[in-house]
Amino acid sequence: MWLRRTAVCAMVVPLAFLVFRDAPVRLGAPENATAKQAAPAGAPRPAIVSRAQWHADESMVKEDAVYTGTVKAVFVHHTGHTNRYDCADAPKMLRAMEEMHVRGEGWDDIGYNFVVDRCGTIYEGRAGGVGRSVRGAHTTGFNAHSVGIAALGTFGPGVPVPKALIEGIAKVGAWKLDRAVDPQGFVRMVSTNDDSVYERGEVVHLHAVAGHRDTFQTYCPGEALYAALPAVRAEMAGLRDVKR
Repeated sequence: MWLRRTAVCAMVVPLAFLVFRDAPVRLGAPENATAKQAAPAGAPRPAIVSRAQWHADESMVKEDAVYTGTVKAVFVHHTGHTNRYDCADAPKMLRAMEEMHVRGEGWDDIGYNFVVDRCGTIYEGRAGGVGRSVRGAHTTGFNAHSVGIAALGTFGPGVPVPKALIEGIAKVGAWKLDRAVDPQGFVRMVSTNDDSVYERGEVVHLHAVAGHRDTFQTYCPGEALYAALPAVRAEMAGLRDVKR
């Protein structure tokens, strides 16, 4: 099928001109207005820099969070930023990304559930409660029952992927993923949007830890980070073996 649009999250451009087109524009009504707390985690909760700590502008958030139940899949992205940033500047970069997602793209909040910088620091992305399953705006057709984790940077062919970044993605992924799901296995998902590479209602079997390109016409998360996904899966599986 022909897609109606193409994501550009792999494009390398100055921060002020970054445009992120890897998600639907708006979120609908909650699937469950009385959403319960998330199921027990499969790994320990990692340290997370909260929205309050990176000074997110909560006045820009347009709608309440939508909760979708346990996380069945992890989708890995990259943000398209330069890799030459100082990790101390990550909060400022997140604030600029929040503004671009909301005021530039018209979304209701930052699209990703979590963002990890090259030093391995994990940041809360979309608002709604870190310990609950919040539907993001990161993987068209598969935003429900998934978590979107974005690597801050651009990871095209030959770009080194820092070990700390792999570990950071694995930590938050192992914690959020349903404990019944094998990080190195596959999961059954159903597309909810024809703008995915799969038609709405189509049943697909994806890696439990997948790249954005697995469901959308995009280079995201970049050749180098995509090639590192087996290492992310292995790291996640190892974290599941840690006694809690």
